[in-house]
Amino acid sequence: MPELSTPSTSFVDPLNAATELRIAIIHAAMEVFRVTTFHEASLEVVAEAAGLPLERVQSQFPTWDSLVLSTVDRWNAERMAPLRGVSASHGTVAFLRGIVQANIDDPALMRLLTSLLGIAATPGHPMAPLLHQDWHRFHSMVQASLARDVEMGREPETMDPTRGAEQLIALYEGLQLQSMVRPRMDLLDAYDRAVTRLRHGWKRAYEAPVWNLDS
Repeated sequence: MPELSTPSTSFVDPLNAATELRIAIIHAAMEVFRVTTFHEASLEVVAEAAGLPLERVQSQFPTWDSLVLSTVDRWNAERMAPLRGVSASHGTVAFLRGIVQANIDDPALMRLLTSLLGIAATPGHPMAPLLHQDWHRFHSMVQASLARDVEMGREPETMDPTRGAEQLIALYEGLQLQSMVRPRMDLLDAYDRAVTRLRHGWKRAYEAPVWNLDS
């Protein structure tokens, strides 16, 4: 029987090494966005923060857009990971409340996402379709979670999950925006108050308003 050779301890998996390098660069980008505005950040700034030559960063992220999108994806995944089970155990409203608290604890990701809104809304910008996909995925996730809440009796059947997702996200994102320019605002209390009012409205069947501004 042939003798099995022992793998060399000096062997380094190039795929794992490349992955670790990409993650290190992304984490450096996160730190940059915590202390630097979006329009002042760049590949050069991230390379300096990572302690790497610019060419090494560009070997993994050839363009600024590719680094920004990868950073958003990983940062968002890391923020969401501890909250994934909350929607199943406590419902969608509690899940979004958890995101609000996470953003209070570390507001940098929300600042970055807000900076990207203008890019997402710019026709023809190469990043726009990918940013649209991210926002659509989030809406679909909230919608599916609300539909599950209705099935489980957490939310009333008079609430259409499609419309409910629009309203709940509008409330969540709108209050987040306000808190950025009103630093003394109690964001969590504002969310609790607004979502309580919203859920009371969900208990009633929708009636289209009549706007008569001439009377």
